[in-house]
Amino acid sequence: MRFGILDMVGLAITFAFAFPVANYGVLRILDGETLFGVTLVGIAIAMVVIQEYFLDPKRLLRKLLGGLLPSRLRSSDSSSTEK
Repeated sequence: MRFGILDMVGLAITFAFAFPVANYGVLRILDGETLFGVTLVGIAIAMVVIQEYFLDPKRLLRKLLGGLLPSRLRSSDSSSTEK
């Protein structure tokens, strides 16, 4: 996967919000609150995964615009290039 400059900035911002959550989760695990700590670490991982793989703006825009176009104007190769 190739990242552009805006992708890298978006990933850095996501990490800036996810890192404190994961850090607090690890501290809770070390203090004995295992379930709460693991939940927080899972939330931090989900923040990065959801932003990076499910909320890809290019793919969402392509699907939105593809759905708005009449079927005769859609290109036949656009469905094969989607991941």
